[in-house]
Amino acid sequence: MARDRELAASRKEARKRKKIIRLLNFDYTLLLLIIFILAFGLVMLYSTSAYAASLRQGNSIYYLKRQLQAVCLGFVGMFFTTKIDYRRWSAFVIPFYLISFILCAIVNFVGVTINQSSRWLRIGPIQFQPSELAKIAVILMTAFIIERSPKSLRTWQGICKAFVFTLPVFTAVAINNLSTAIIILGIAFFMIFIASPQIKLFLGAGGIGVLLVLFYITKASYRAGRVEAWLHPENHIKDGKGYQTLQGLYAIGRGGLFGKGLGGSMQKYIVPEAQNDMIFSIICEELGVFGAVCIILLFILLLYRLLFIANHAKDLFGSYICIGILGHIALQVVLNIAVVTNSMPNTGVTLPLISYGGTSVAILLTELGLALSVSKNMEFEEDKYE
Repeated sequence: MARDRELAASRKEARKRKKIIRLLNFDYTLLLLIIFILAFGLVMLYSTSAYAASLRQGNSIYYLKRQLQAVCLGFVGMFFTTKIDYRRWSAFVIPFYLISFILCAIVNFVGVTINQSSRWLRIGPIQFQPSELAKIAVILMTAFIIERSPKSLRTWQGICKAFVFTLPVFTAVAINNLSTAIIILGIAFFMIFIASPQIKLFLGAGGIGVLLVLFYITKASYRAGRVEAWLHPENHIKDGKGYQTLQGLYAIGRGGLFGKGLGGSMQKYIVPEAQNDMIFSIICEELGVFGAVCIILLFILLLYRLLFIANHAKDLFGSYICIGILGHIALQVVLNIAVVTNSMPNTGVTLPLISYGGTSVAILLTELGLALSVSKNMEFEEDKYE
C-alpha cells in the first residue's frame, strides 16, 4: 500500500512538473507580437477605411467592426488549436485536405462573386474563402508527409511525390485565384526545400513551378493585362489597371521619412480598396519610412519566433507545421510589399493580420494557434529546468 501511494504521488508530481514546463515553454513573446500587430492593423484599418465606409455603408466603423468580429472568431480558433495537442491533428490531416480540395473545387461553380471574383462560398449565414482553409490543409499535409518519410526527400522521386499532393488544391484554386495558388505552391516548396538537402533538384522543381505559373497567366487575358499594367502603369490609367498602382506609389512618396501623421493621408481618399491589399501604401504615407520599417521589423520578429519554435519542436510534424506557417506569412508579406512598391505585378495578396479580410485573419490566427500548441511541447536541455 505504501508503495502504491508513493507511485501515485510520483505520477502526480510528474504531471505537475510537466504542466509547469508547458507553461514555461509557451511562447508568450509570439502571442504578444500577434496581439501588437493586430492592434496596429486595426488602428490603420480604421484610419484607412473610415471615409470609404461612411460613403458606401453610412457607418465609418463598418470595416473596423467586421474585422473585429473576424479577430474575435480567430482568437476562438486560436484558443481551440492551442489547447489541443498538435499531434492529435495528424489523424485528421487527410480528411481535412480532401474537404479543403472539394470546397476549393466547388467554389469555381457556385461561388459568391465579389469585385468580379468568385472566390467566396456561402453556407447558410457563413461566407468564407475556401482557399484560406487550403493553406492550412497544405501545411498540415506537407508536414505529415515529411514526418512519415524524411529520407525519401533526398531523391527526385520523393520530392515529386511530396509535390503531387499539393497539385490538386493548387489547380482548383488557380482557376480563379492565381495569387493564392502561388502562395499555396510556395508554402509546399518552402517546406520541402527545408526538409531536403538536394538543392539542384529544387532548382529544377522551381523551374517547373515558374512554367506552371506562366501557363496559367497565358490562359487568362486579365492576368496578362496585369503584367502589362505592371510594366507600364502610366499607360493603363484610363482602363483602371495601372491607376491603383500609381496612386499607391504617390502615397509612399508623400510619406517621406516620418509621414503625415496618423489619419493625415490624402491618398486613402483616392486609392481604390485601400483597406485591402494597398494598406501598406497608406502606412507609408501616414507613418513614413520609419513606420514602414517598424512594421517590417515586427514581422521579422514574428518569423524569428516561429523559427525558434520549429528548431525546438519535439518532432518533425510540429517543426514543419511552424516552418509552413513561417513560409505562409513570409510569402504574403513579401508579395504584398512587392506589389505596393510595384516590384511585381498586382496579385491581390493581403498583408497578414493588417489588411481587411475576415476569412484571412480568422484562419491565420487559428493557424498561429497551432504554432503556440507546438511551443508548449518544445524540448530544451534538461538542466534548464533543474
